[in-house]
Amino acid sequence: MEGRHGVGPHPQPWPQGEHFDPELLEHGDTRNVVDAYRYWKREAVVADIDTRRHSLHIAIENFENDSNIGTVVRTANAFAVNTVHIVGRRRWNRRGAMVTDRYQHLLHHDTVEQLLEWAHTQGLTVVAIDNTPGSVPLETAQLPQDCLLLFGQEGPGVSEQAQQGAVMTCSIAQFGSTRSINAGVAAGIAMHAWIRQHADLSRAW
Repeated sequence: MEGRHGVGPHPQPWPQGEHFDPELLEHGDTRNVVDAYRYWKREAVVADIDTRRHSLHIAIENFENDSNIGTVVRTANAFAVNTVHIVGRRRWNRRGAMVTDRYQHLLHHDTVEQLLEWAHTQGLTVVAIDNTPGSVPLETAQLPQDCLLLFGQEGPGVSEQAQQGAVMTCSIAQFGSTRSINAGVAAGIAMHAWIRQHADLSRAW
């Protein structure tokens, strides 16, 4: 079971189409998917999302086994981000992803340098997200459409090499006592800022 909510077996006659999964039609679909994808094969869901994906990419550094990566992947899936890039350790805690990693493109890079080189070859503008001196307020920044938003780990934030490789670093306005926002939350805020500027909202569910 992938989620607590879902639908039971589909009543006969079953809908026709190669994208439907006979097992799900027969036994029910309890996955964490929107209603439009109920009873669909996983491969069919991914293929359909691929027609809706945005030009936004997300990268998160994982040098200390950051537990926020699952949250970032789940949010990236919700916004139909093109690809989530994990920099550093290959292993990460998938629990927070709530199985959305099955539908989200993921790519691993051993180092920040490899990530930056890849982004350059793809024509992506790298924007770091961190509350550091000289950063540009995310609330007023114009984010590039072909963009890779780069996030650091909980605590140390974006590495110095990553900041140097970005065209700019954007900060998120804070008004309380805490020094920083949880990395997974910060990623969601930044992704939504890009969505507000560039997404076709008529295609949202």
